[in-house]
Amino acid sequence: MDIKDMVFETKSFLEKKIGSIDAAIIIGSGLGNLVQKMNVEEEIPYKDIPHFPKSTVKGHAGEIIVGHIGTNKVLAFNGRFHYYEGYSLSEVTYPVRVAKLLGAKLLIVTNAAGGLNPKFHVGDLMLINDHINFMGVNPLIGPNIEEWGPRFVDLYHVYSDEYMEKLRKIAVEKGVNLREGVYLAVAGPTYETHAELKMMQGFGADAVGMSTVPECIVAAHMGLPVLGVSVITDLALPYIVQEITHEMVLQAAETASNTLSELIWQLLEEVSL
Repeated sequence: MDIKDMVFETKSFLEKKIGSIDAAIIIGSGLGNLVQKMNVEEEIPYKDIPHFPKSTVKGHAGEIIVGHIGTNKVLAFNGRFHYYEGYSLSEVTYPVRVAKLLGAKLLIVTNAAGGLNPKFHVGDLMLINDHINFMGVNPLIGPNIEEWGPRFVDLYHVYSDEYMEKLRKIAVEKGVNLREGVYLAVAGPTYETHAELKMMQGFGADAVGMSTVPECIVAAHMGLPVLGVSVITDLALPYIVQEITHEMVLQAAETASNTLSELIWQLLEEVSL
């Protein structure tokens, strides 16, 4: 079975259970409480969904959660898939394809990231205004499915100016110091060397992580607007000698996730998709 048939089979399975949706959220490491306030109408483990990959990383629950925020029906992917887990990028980006075909008009992506900008602090939120794909691969390599998008995709406006501006205004209203910058994606699963961090800073990156960019490229391919936010869980600065563990990342993400949840919640309450 090819990817197109698989995606349509998954879409049909979910459509019977949840109907159409207005927005989709991909939840990053340690950010699972982002949907705790949602009036949950349906929960479906990934293992029960045809052709869906399974989350293997601690901090990624592995389930779909559906509910309403304001007038919008929201599907949250509670746990994402990573290239370093051994998945192909077609599998990593599979949820984006499904969400778009279910009717999503906005994709919200969140992640835990290391801060490359020396002005950042642990616990800061960074609005992603651009990205650098340093993974060495691209999810659009291979045969193109024309009905999903063009062969060559312009990535100049991956991140929606409209929704970025809305989130900026909400952050000001709530007194949140919302940082902003460029997210650089690496394949992982190793954290970076000091030489690599210096190189990334030279590229103009403000944060580094192991996800998000493939999903955003596929969203752009399908004409799906994206809003992205990183939680700065550690300082990835070349002159700082520190040991970084996944447990540290999860703890920092969990601490900041309440603030992130409030921002995204208010955004979805204010807009009607």
